[in-house]
Amino acid sequence: KIVYRMDCRYCSAVICLRGMRAMLLADTSIELYSTDHPPGSVQLIDKSYTTPNCKCKIRDVACRVCGNVVGYHIAQPCQQCLKAPNNGHFWMFHAEEVIGHGR
Repeated sequence: KIVYRMDCRYCSAVICLRGMRAMLLADTSIELYSTDHPPGSVQLIDKSYTTPNCKCKIRDVACRVCGNVVGYHIAQPCQQCLKAPNNGHFWMFHAEEVIGHGR
Protein backbone atom coordinates (compact mmCIF):
# COMPACT_ATOMS: atom_id res chain seq x y z
CA LYS A 1 0.00 0.00 0.00
CA ILE A 2 1.07 3.56 -0.68
CA VAL A 3 2.06 5.75 2.27
CA TYR A 4 1.01 9.40 1.98
CA ARG A 5 2.23 12.70 3.30
CA MET A 6 -0.84 14.79 4.09
CA ASP A 7 -0.80 18.57 3.95
CA CYS A 8 -3.49 20.95 5.19
CA ARG A 9 -5.48 22.15 2.18
CA TYR A 10 -5.84 25.63 3.71
CA CYS A 11 -2.28 26.54 4.77
CA SER A 12 -0.10 23.72 3.30
CA ALA A 13 1.26 22.73 6.74
CA VAL A 14 2.36 19.09 6.93
CA ILE A 15 -0.30 17.21 8.88
CA CYS A 16 1.16 13.70 8.80
CA LEU A 17 4.00 11.80 7.11
CA ARG A 18 2.53 8.30 7.31
CA GLY A 19 -1.06 8.32 6.17
CA MET A 20 -3.01 5.77 4.18
CA ARG A 21 -6.09 6.08 2.01
CA ALA A 22 -9.19 4.79 3.74
CA MET A 23 -12.96 4.59 3.46
CA LEU A 24 -15.50 5.26 6.16
CA LEU A 25 -16.78 1.87 7.37
CA ALA A 26 -20.32 3.21 7.81
CA ASP A 27 -20.38 4.80 4.32
CA THR A 28 -17.81 3.51 1.83
CA SER A 29 -18.50 6.39 -0.58
CA ILE A 30 -16.66 8.75 1.81
CA GLU A 31 -12.92 8.92 1.13
CA LEU A 32 -10.51 9.59 3.96
CA TYR A 33 -6.88 9.36 4.91
CA SER A 34 -5.91 7.73 8.18
CA THR A 35 -2.95 7.13 10.44
CA ASP A 36 -2.24 5.10 13.55
CA HIS A 37 0.20 7.65 14.95
CA PRO A 38 -1.16 10.75 16.74
CA PRO A 39 0.06 13.69 14.62
CA GLY A 40 1.59 16.56 16.58
CA SER A 41 0.44 18.98 13.89
CA VAL A 42 -3.23 18.77 14.88
CA GLN A 43 -5.11 19.47 18.08
CA LEU A 44 -8.30 18.00 19.47
CA ILE A 45 -11.13 20.52 19.58
CA ASP A 46 -14.57 20.65 21.14
CA LYS A 47 -16.17 17.74 22.98
CA SER A 48 -16.63 14.11 21.95
CA TYR A 49 -19.74 13.22 19.97
CA THR A 50 -21.29 10.24 18.23
CA THR A 51 -22.82 9.89 14.78
CA PRO A 52 -26.09 8.18 13.79
CA ASN A 53 -24.11 5.35 12.13
CA CYS A 54 -22.41 3.92 15.23
CA LYS A 55 -21.60 4.59 18.87
CA CYS A 56 -17.92 5.50 18.46
CA LYS A 57 -16.95 8.60 20.43
CA ILE A 58 -15.15 10.95 18.09
CA ARG A 59 -13.55 14.37 18.38
CA ASP A 60 -12.73 16.81 15.64
CA VAL A 61 -9.10 17.74 15.01
CA ALA A 62 -7.83 21.06 13.66
CA CYS A 63 -4.58 22.10 12.02
CA ARG A 64 -2.34 23.75 14.64
CA VAL A 65 -1.12 26.32 12.09
CA CYS A 66 -4.38 27.71 10.65
CA GLY A 67 -7.06 26.25 12.97
CA ASN A 68 -9.22 24.68 10.26
CA VAL A 69 -10.86 21.33 11.01
CA VAL A 70 -9.15 18.67 8.90
CA GLY A 71 -10.53 15.45 10.36
CA TYR A 72 -11.36 13.61 13.57
CA HIS A 73 -9.99 11.20 16.15
CA ILE A 74 -11.88 8.09 17.20
CA ALA A 75 -11.40 8.53 20.93
CA GLN A 76 -13.41 5.45 21.88
CA PRO A 77 -14.36 2.92 19.19
CA CYS A 78 -17.69 1.14 19.63
CA GLN A 79 -17.94 -2.66 19.78
CA GLN A 80 -19.50 -2.84 16.30
CA CYS A 81 -16.54 -1.02 14.73
CA LEU A 82 -13.96 -2.94 16.75
CA LYS A 83 -15.44 -6.21 15.43
CA ALA A 84 -15.30 -4.98 11.81
CA PRO A 85 -12.05 -5.37 9.87
CA ASN A 86 -9.87 -2.37 10.69
CA ASN A 87 -6.20 -1.42 10.62
CA GLY A 88 -5.98 0.25 14.03
CA HIS A 89 -5.97 3.74 12.53
CA PHE A 90 -7.99 6.06 14.76
CA TRP A 91 -6.88 9.42 13.32
CA MET A 92 -8.98 10.18 10.25
CA PHE A 93 -8.61 13.05 7.78
CA HIS A 94 -11.21 14.17 5.24
CA ALA A 95 -9.93 13.88 1.66
CA GLU A 96 -11.40 17.33 0.91
CA GLU A 97 -9.53 18.94 3.85
CA VAL A 98 -6.02 17.55 3.24
CA ILE A 99 -3.88 16.99 0.17
CA GLY A 100 -2.23 13.57 -0.01
CA HIS A 101 1.14 13.09 -1.67
CA GLY A 102 2.34 9.52 -2.27
CA ARG A 103 5.79 8.92 -0.83
